[in-house]
Amino acid sequence: MVRQGAPEGIGAPLVEVPLIELREVRKSYGGENGAAAVEVLRGISLSIRTGEFVALMGASGSGKSTLMHILGCLDRPGSGTYLYAGQDIAGFSADELAWLRREAFGFVFQGYHLIRTLDALRNVEVPAVYAGLPVPARTARAAELLRRLGLGGRLGNRPAQLSGGQQQRVSIARALMNGGHVILADEPTGALDSKSGAEVMALLEELAGAGHTVILITHDRDVAARARRIVEIRDGRVIADTQPAQEPSAAAPSAVPRAASAAALPSSGEFALSSAEFATQMRAGVGHAASAWMDAREAVASAWRTLGVNRYRTLLTLLGIVIGVASVIVMLAIGMGTRARVIEKMALFGTNRMYVVPGGDNPRGLGGTLSESDVTLLRPVLNVAAAMPFLQGQVTLRAGNVDAAARVWSVTPDAPRILNWKPLRGVFFTWQDERDLATVLLLGKKVRQRLFGATDAVGRYVLVNNVPFQVIGELAEKGAVTGDSDDDNVVLMPFSTGSRRVLGQTHLSWISVLVDDLSKADATEQAIAAQLQAAHHVKDFRIYNQAAAVKAQEETQNTLTLMLGLIAAISLLVGGIGVMNIMLMTVKERTREIGIRMATGARQRDIQRQFLTEAVMVSLVGGSAGVVLGLVIGAALIFWKVPLIFSVRAILGAFGCALATGLIFGFMPARQAARLDPVVALASE
Repeated sequence: MVRQGAPEGIGAPLVEVPLIELREVRKSYGGENGAAAVEVLRGISLSIRTGEFVALMGASGSGKSTLMHILGCLDRPGSGTYLYAGQDIAGFSADELAWLRREAFGFVFQGYHLIRTLDALRNVEVPAVYAGLPVPARTARAAELLRRLGLGGRLGNRPAQLSGGQQQRVSIARALMNGGHVILADEPTGALDSKSGAEVMALLEELAGAGHTVILITHDRDVAARARRIVEIRDGRVIADTQPAQEPSAAAPSAVPRAASAAALPSSGEFALSSAEFATQMRAGVGHAASAWMDAREAVASAWRTLGVNRYRTLLTLLGIVIGVASVIVMLAIGMGTRARVIEKMALFGTNRMYVVPGGDNPRGLGGTLSESDVTLLRPVLNVAAAMPFLQGQVTLRAGNVDAAARVWSVTPDAPRILNWKPLRGVFFTWQDERDLATVLLLGKKVRQRLFGATDAVGRYVLVNNVPFQVIGELAEKGAVTGDSDDDNVVLMPFSTGSRRVLGQTHLSWISVLVDDLSKADATEQAIAAQLQAAHHVKDFRIYNQAAAVKAQEETQNTLTLMLGLIAAISLLVGGIGVMNIMLMTVKERTREIGIRMATGARQRDIQRQFLTEAVMVSLVGGSAGVVLGLVIGAALIFWKVPLIFSVRAILGAFGCALATGLIFGFMPARQAARLDPVVALASE
């Protein structure tokens, strides 16, 4: 019973109030878009006390199922008052109603309403999951309930592997999982044969005998006669409220197995809370929830089971995410590899250099000259790695009876570093050679071919303007053509030798400057200009900033890489839309499951978390598979000599985007699932 406590300080005795009380409850459907409303319940007034076994009897369409939905807090009255333990549920929040369904009610449906993807044990566990009961405790209780109901050997069977009577027993065990103070049985024998129906009715009788409040909804007068009280409904009104013609003990003998005897079934205990105590208990129950870790673990386990049942659809959904992530990784790797290759090629032609040439910006101004002393001035400038005098001229070379015209570059031993041009054979000249005005030189590939053919020229002698020079090295092929000049048709010799013994001048053609940090190229250019202008007292020189060109080229390559990444990201977006589409279909297909979970006490956030976890799970697995596939494809492309550079940032970014895709595109279906009406969801096919 439920006791109504007296006001504080007054010694009046406790007054017994009904467990459930309806006062002039009405419910209508329709009435939208100009359609006429259909009134299903027309002023129902009813009280049910703790421990009663009541049959709500009526023909199809009489309103008894609607009444059951209202009694079980699956639906709200259109008007009137519903009091549970003296509390008006009209003021209950969605979470409070979910708590009441979870803690106070147990539903036994005509269609069983078991979740098809779960076995018998896990179907029974569902209410305890939302109550936050630890896994070992709920598993033990569910197994014990099933054993007592004669299903100890069927714990791992799914609903499709059970008979109708066995499924209804699972439904009863689920109703008792959290205590089941009030058992609401909607046509529990309607889909069963006579033997199974008798067994189920015997179970309900035993539950009533154990102290549970049992409310039976039926159209069958013989079934209703098994109850201790019959409330007859017709056209949405109570037309009779009578006791059965015979006591329950005189009814047909029970066909329930011995394992399911009344002594073995759990007792609900005496529901002897005052109205205030019930309200306190409800607030505490609504505020209590499982730990975040338990909620997350349960959501992941449930999502994994659900995705595993629909393997092929899950694989098709995964495919979009896998392709998207792999495409992003491979495309960005190709873009970065191509960028590095282009920059590397450009570096061969001095793209990290500056050139200081004589002559001012004004073509009518003085010409100006550059000397070796200017090179000395530039070497201390910040961000200048090296500075080298450069003198260019034209010479005639002879080897044996073969003559060849070529350009001569007079440079210092810093040339291999500044020009990024090293000998393919032999050695480069040294600073000692520079000081000694040594007659040594290195030949470009084309000059060597004209003078010596395929023969190795290192160690041989050539005449340079009739002066004998020893060939000490052959330069690597550069393969660059700039304007009318060919960089492989040159001869390199020490600057001192070229300027004094061959070309006969010390004024420089230009100064080559190697820059350390390309990002500081503009500031370095200004510092060089300031240094020379201070020495010359006039700006009689120009600076060509090749480093700035490299920077611009690098930015261009970055843009191209980003474009490739964005193109690949489109496939990831398409994969995300696929996830949303599949999840929306899943919500539609599993609408009844959502209703079952809500009937067993799931809150809106529980439903939303479950479906959102499934979407994220798809993205997580797809993202992981996409990373692996992207690395495999990249390895294959590297084997085929395609320039690739894998970026950890790109890989993590693609994986993170996959997770974000699941979160974003899974949110709307999850939210839609959470907002479903329990009654509408349960009625779906």
